[in-house]
Amino acid sequence: MTTNIPVDQELMRSHGVQLEAWGGFAEGRNNLFTDPTLTAIGHRHGKSVGQVVLRWLIQRGIVTIPKSVRRERMEQNLDVFDFTLADDEMARIATMDTGASLFFDHRDPAMVSWLNSRRDT
Repeated sequence: MTTNIPVDQELMRSHGVQLEAWGGFAEGRNNLFTDPTLTAIGHRHGKSVGQVVLRWLIQRGIVTIPKSVRRERMEQNLDVFDFTLADDEMARIATMDTGASLFFDHRDPAMVSWLNSRRDT
């Protein structure tokens, strides 16, 4: 299996930075849990959309800590190690990335200043 690692991720890894998915489910935004691509891939593997998303992150070497308060979802979140996404599935999911955060823009100088002001010194 091949992995296409974006340049920014490769740069971070080369400097010992471990990537972590912050909001790996994007709070369900953009109809994530009903997306036809993710639904079809999940159906192929007998998995939920959430499991497909977690597996995609894991296969890319990204640490993910999914949040849930429901036991059945917690169990599903752990049940992602018995299947592997194929290269074409990984690529199809990757094309869904718009390159923009659904939460805030990390490149916005005002946001960077605000985040920096939140640090404990």
